[in-house]
Amino acid sequence: MEVKFNKLIPELSVSDINKSKEFYLSIGFSIVYERVEDKFCFLELDGNQLMIEEVNDHWNTGELEYPYGRGINISMEVSDINMIYDLVQKNHYPIFRDMQIDEYLVDDKVYSDKQFLIQDLDGYLLRFTS
Repeated sequence: MEVKFNKLIPELSVSDINKSKEFYLSIGFSIVYERVEDKFCFLELDGNQLMIEEVNDHWNTGELEYPYGRGINISMEVSDINMIYDLVQKNHYPIFRDMQIDEYLVDDKVYSDKQFLIQDLDGYLLRFTS
């Protein structure tokens, strides 16, 4: 199997690889590959790629405490935002910002995004858009 890697792939340190893997799979991600012995998993959803790895002190620039990733949100464009929203609700995951349509002015043109935000189990903020 040949993997096509995006030019930018966030890698998130997670507190429990198995629980995080279950979370991401439950909202529509699939496993591209994993290294079980390293507690590492490469995930993809509609071309959006994420790596998750259980905290191992290899990448820590400071002490980790919940919520991880403060000050960042990971925006992912998806083809069926309603399906993902339904999966989030079905699994009773708390919604950080409910589904809404936001407009952005860029060079005198207005762009619209339908979007909602959730936090993963470690507090990383995930923004799904279409």
